[in-house]
Amino acid sequence: MSTVPNVEPEVAATMTPWLVVVLAVILLSGALFGYDQGVISGALTSIKREFSLSALLVEVVTSWVTLGALFGALLGGELADRIGRQRAVLIAGVVFTLGSLVEAFAPGTLMLVGGRLIVGFGVGVAAVAAPLYAAELAPAALRGRFVSAYQLAVAGGIFAAYLVDGWLSEAGAWRWMLGLSAAPGLMLIAVGLLAPQSPRWLMRVGRRTDAATQMRKIHPGTDPGPALDAIATTLANDRGQASWAEVFGKRWRRPLLVGVGLAVFQQITGVNAVIYYADQIFQAAGFTTQAAQTTVTTWAVGGVNVAATFIAIAFIDRLGRRKLLLAGLFGMTLSLVVVGAAFEFITTGNAPHPAATSTAGIVTLVALVVFIACFAFSLGPVVWTVINEISPGHIRGRAVAVATAVNWAAAFFVSQIFLTLIDTLGNSFTFWLFGLFCIVGWIWVFYAVPETKGRSLEQIQLLWKKSEPEHAG
Repeated sequence: MSTVPNVEPEVAATMTPWLVVVLAVILLSGALFGYDQGVISGALTSIKREFSLSALLVEVVTSWVTLGALFGALLGGELADRIGRQRAVLIAGVVFTLGSLVEAFAPGTLMLVGGRLIVGFGVGVAAVAAPLYAAELAPAALRGRFVSAYQLAVAGGIFAAYLVDGWLSEAGAWRWMLGLSAAPGLMLIAVGLLAPQSPRWLMRVGRRTDAATQMRKIHPGTDPGPALDAIATTLANDRGQASWAEVFGKRWRRPLLVGVGLAVFQQITGVNAVIYYADQIFQAAGFTTQAAQTTVTTWAVGGVNVAATFIAIAFIDRLGRRKLLLAGLFGMTLSLVVVGAAFEFITTGNAPHPAATSTAGIVTLVALVVFIACFAFSLGPVVWTVINEISPGHIRGRAVAVATAVNWAAAFFVSQIFLTLIDTLGNSFTFWLFGLFCIVGWIWVFYAVPETKGRSLEQIQLLWKKSEPEHAG
């Protein structure tokens, strides 16, 4: 492969105060995303009772946040390119906070769904802008960890939401559950106002002096000249801002397809179905009381999701992206097969006594813990890392927006039809279907996704000039 010098400043792998601010932006962006994902699981029962929702409306209230996120993601890429990554994150915080308040004070179903759409829009913008911001400001040696920190914050937000659900579910205080999501939104606004701008974006809009200032701020004591020169050379070769035709054109089709493919497999393997409908899944598995469902959801899904994400943080820049993806998909496949088998045993009524059904429920619980853990160190953080590092700078914002929008479209589709699948196919075949998608995803990752660990963004761009995919690493 053709090589270019690593353009990162020599001391860039050291955490500096401004890199801590960048990390705070990433963590808060992920936290608001995760809290909104997780909180609906505990709020649904009370919402359904207060507004007398049908099964279809339950799916709408649950899944339309992803519809808003789809449109937010599409606009998020455009915003990130036009006004900068940092300002796009600020807008996401404002929109998310507004949507949270609309949800909390909704007098009826229509307003509640409207609030979910607004919240989703803010989440979609943040889901594009924050990982993109992380990928461009983090040094190559830390980039995987920085972008993975976004997914860690998503997992932490889900866990926090489950704890809040457990605290408030007995009182049926679903408005407080949803309204508290304004807190990470307000914190994101406060931190975002302090955060530095992306030097790569400033160079792309012709503001080299400002880019040098930001580079010195982020990496004090280093000469920004060589790094900015390398970025300028890459931008000159890319001939400025790309059109949508170039984003979808033949030259950069491979990285776009890698990003879109990872975005799809992250969703169709079933993780959001488990997160959104965790209480109902565990109810079917034999955890019949609200307290039992909330406890199991909090720790088996929320807690494990957080803990296992640390595996990715620790190893993504050491083992690489491909190895974590392949290992995670393998574990997810096995666990989904076991979940399907356990539900087959539960629902066929062949258990000789009640304790046997309880045993099958415990098996379901353990298998779902394994599923969540495997997702949390692979498809969760690694997908966002790769999506945000594979495309060249002049199309990165739009390419990330496309992949993120596709991710939300897939999430919307899965969450919208999950209960229908359960009713039509049954629990067992639904989880086996997700397992089949895991197998297809493993094969696709093996043949289509290159290793990007340790490379600067400029070096990754050169990777796509090779005629064959690279599987080393």
